[in-house]
Amino acid sequence: MTRKSVVFLSMLMAALALPSVVFAGGKTQSGGKYPHGEYDIAYGGSTCGSPIAIASLKGFFDEEGVKINLLSGSTFEVERTALAAGKMVVQNGDFQYFPAVQNGIDVKLIGALHEGCIKILAPKSSGITTLEDLRGKKGIRFAVDEIGGTPMSVASVSVGSIGLDPQTDITWLPFPADQEVQAVESGEADILAAWDPFATLAENTGKYNVLVDIRTHPLFKDRACCFIFGSGKLVRDNPAAVAAVLRAINKAADWIGHNPEEAAKLLISEKKIATDDVALVSGLLNHYAYAAHAGPAANARAKDDAVYFARHLTQIGYLPATLDPQKFVDDLYVDIFALEAAKKK
Repeated sequence: MTRKSVVFLSMLMAALALPSVVFAGGKTQSGGKYPHGEYDIAYGGSTCGSPIAIASLKGFFDEEGVKINLLSGSTFEVERTALAAGKMVVQNGDFQYFPAVQNGIDVKLIGALHEGCIKILAPKSSGITTLEDLRGKKGIRFAVDEIGGTPMSVASVSVGSIGLDPQTDITWLPFPADQEVQAVESGEADILAAWDPFATLAENTGKYNVLVDIRTHPLFKDRACCFIFGSGKLVRDNPAAVAAVLRAINKAADWIGHNPEEAAKLLISEKKIATDDVALVSGLLNHYAYAAHAGPAANARAKDDAVYFARHLTQIGYLPATLDPQKFVDDLYVDIFALEAAKKK
């Protein structure tokens, strides 16, 4: 499959997915249980999105006066478009949003979620043991969940750091997240760049070398890998609703950080995650340092991490080389709690 055909396939899949997703569209209610209205948030069942599921299961969204519908089965492109249109209120995303922001998509960075939910793995049979072993190897086929998604962005920054051009030297092949390992084992792809729990499940088989764990690799260590983006439209029109949603997510992230095993059991019992292994899920949740990224002070810290990754994206050509990363993030970031307070005056 050529790179052009892969990109076309990804675009076609996103287009076909559009009719199947129904959005609440930001319904508002005056008073009552949900004074901030009703909105959608996409949730794909990975451990990295757990605060969104926990906020729903624990009633944190309800406590904040906003009704949230969790949607599954959408793609990154669908979610990004819905967020910009105000049909989704916030979304868990990464620096894969930054090129779209540069091209004018109407979203705002309002916080960070956690660290370390993606790994890059190579079969031990390949003889590749470290990221450095890929240096100079052009044409390596990476299995990713979707073109333009977070694992692809992480892998792009990683290979860019060793002198490979992710746009010309790497072949990106999209597979459903639960089929990426199979793609590597069947020989369709060489390297796996995947979300948890799929990445850690593969690692635990003993058949893979971890080239990059973004919780511990120097390129990503101690930095948020997942951010919270808010709809630009809703940030302007209804900052109280956006703030309410972020407060609920922060509550959930803090609760998970202090109760990883209980959180794992709840997610599994409610079928909000793609495994029934409590030890695996609780270990992953503990690995992500959720509590460290919960709250207003941590939201501001997200700016520094965003600048760091914006700088890397300029270096690999995903953002213009002339871009000022600090100004880019200054324009993108909004202190939603300060904006909410100002609107109340």
